[in-house]
Amino acid sequence: MQTIDFELDRDHVELNQLLKLVGLCDSGGAGKAIVAGGAVTVDGAAELRKTCKIRAGQTVEVDGTTIRVRAAP
Repeated sequence: MQTIDFELDRDHVELNQLLKLVGLCDSGGAGKAIVAGGAVTVDGAAELRKTCKIRAGQTVEVDGTTIRVRAAP
């Protein structure tokens, strides 16, 4: 299992954009397709909202990869 630490430099990031920013897909549209396919959990719960707001302190999992979202210093 791979773990990625993502530093969030604003209030929130949309889920599909987060997947793009960490390199798990090539575009926001591809990120939306991953979320719509049911492959994503946020804090352990399935998430189907493509533009769900992800904030610092949350954990996103997709296909064996964990993304820990942290506040930028």
